[in-house]
Amino acid sequence: MKIFNTLTQKKEEIIPLEKGVAKIYACGPTVYDFFHIGNARPFIVFDVLRRFLAHCGYNVIFVQNFTDIDDKMINRANAEGITVAELAERFIAEYYTDARGLGILEATHHPKATENIDAIIKLVETLIDKGYAYTSDGDVYFSTSAFAGYGKLSHQPLDDLKEGARISVGERKRDAMDFALWKNKKEGEPFWESPWGEGRPGWHIECSAMANKYLGQTLDIHCGGKDLIFPHHENEVAQSECANGAPFARYWMHNAYINIDNKKMSKSENNFFTVRDISREYGYEAVRFFILSAHYQSPLNFSRVLIEQAQAGLDRIYTCIDSLNFLRQTEAADVSDSERAVMEGGYVEKFTAELEDDLNTANAISQVFNFVRDINAVISDVGAHSAAFIGYCLDTFAVFGNILGLFKKESGSLDDEIKDLIEQRQQARAQRDFALADTIRDGLLKRGIILEDTPQGVKYRVK
Repeated sequence: MKIFNTLTQKKEEIIPLEKGVAKIYACGPTVYDFFHIGNARPFIVFDVLRRFLAHCGYNVIFVQNFTDIDDKMINRANAEGITVAELAERFIAEYYTDARGLGILEATHHPKATENIDAIIKLVETLIDKGYAYTSDGDVYFSTSAFAGYGKLSHQPLDDLKEGARISVGERKRDAMDFALWKNKKEGEPFWESPWGEGRPGWHIECSAMANKYLGQTLDIHCGGKDLIFPHHENEVAQSECANGAPFARYWMHNAYINIDNKKMSKSENNFFTVRDISREYGYEAVRFFILSAHYQSPLNFSRVLIEQAQAGLDRIYTCIDSLNFLRQTEAADVSDSERAVMEGGYVEKFTAELEDDLNTANAISQVFNFVRDINAVISDVGAHSAAFIGYCLDTFAVFGNILGLFKKESGSLDDEIKDLIEQRQQARAQRDFALADTIRDGLLKRGIILEDTPQGVKYRVK
């Protein structure tokens, strides 16, 4: 598999340090609110990366952190009159609700920053001892000028990065580009004991400490949104490599932004959507399918029209799967020539080849639609279809679905009342009482049951 490496600015084949093992770190949420559609993109995209590498036979160790202490969390907790820990506990639970809805697998490790304070302090001490960090009135800062490679991930020289940099009120650093590793305690903030006094960690050091603890000094792949390249990931590289004397991550993958109706998402523009809000209207799976319908490096525009188009595409795939399940009741023994052509079409190979080329989910989904088209051309013929063909098709959809995290929804079961109504409609049609048949059909439609009359019998689908 080849991916575009932000560090080298070119596509490279993934060759893990340890044969058969892929160590991945993905930046997780700051748990002070529900996560929005922009946050969902890296969660979903890199979940597919993990699934695909597992499909390819790798033992994937996937670490995604929870940032459970930072300025936003402190401000919101104080505004609500609760502790930061209580706020974090609440929104970690909400994260899991939305993540499960979106089909995102739980990480191998989900570390919290506040549970790794000892590891963070140890890392800061190492940086001070090696001369890469300094103390200043209870704060500890990393000296960017001490690291010759600073800027290599964002591909900007230090002099260019310094333009526009400033020292904020309350900061005690020597240079505007230096960043905080440890912050001295302020009134109303949580704090921990440290060699430099009571305080709390800076944001960047948290991820370096947790990545080192759970994945070692050098990880294979580090993932996140493009907005994190600078300063967050740049700072992770600097402090990790200075402390460990080893490369931090061999490959870096960054997804592009999501805009809302061609505008940057912001609360001031009143175009800020959480996944929870969108899922209530369209369902979680439509959100996942929408995000995967574009290449992760391409900007993605969210609008109601586009997610409705994604839902229509998803419905088309489900209609094909439902038709295959329905045809099982009339399975034939022999494989026809048209069925054999599909079974020998190499759809899984074409699908995986797209993902091997920089995780191109957009093209992979196009292969799924090609598969649907070719299946529909076969099953449009009146008559029975072979068990081997139906089994092959459903097994292939299962492979696609396991990798993409889609197509898990089963056809809804019907209660006895609904079954009786369908049978009454069939009797009405047999007696040519089409007015009654249409009345029953329309009533079922209002209840979310879609009927389709086929040569093999009536087929239903639950909306």
